[in-house]
Amino acid sequence: MTELTLYHNPRCSKSRSALELLETRGLAPTVVRYLDTPPDAATLRELLIKLGLSARQLLRTGEDAYKTLGLADPSLSDEQVIAAMVEQPILIERPILVAGDKAVIGRPPENLLEILP
Repeated sequence: MTELTLYHNPRCSKSRSALELLETRGLAPTVVRYLDTPPDAATLRELLIKLGLSARQLLRTGEDAYKTLGLADPSLSDEQVIAAMVEQPILIERPILVAGDKAVIGRPPENLLEILP
């Protein structure tokens, strides 16, 4: 069976719903509380490839850090955006489920079903 990893924020209702959806299907993903143990830049690059997204598309634009760090600036490179997410992991969209070489953002949580084995 494909190993599942859920990048999870237990204070987020969507993230809690995503974990519950997996558990009710009898699945026990490895849970990464990414605010406690933030992914490094290499891990974020890997996630972006699996998600098929640009770094900017993974940003939570409603967070104060987004405004404070001036991340709306279109001239910022993907590497600069990734560096900001490493330093401020609250900026990373959540939850993210990884299954093998695929990943999906669980907003809404039912999106997870797209990649479940």
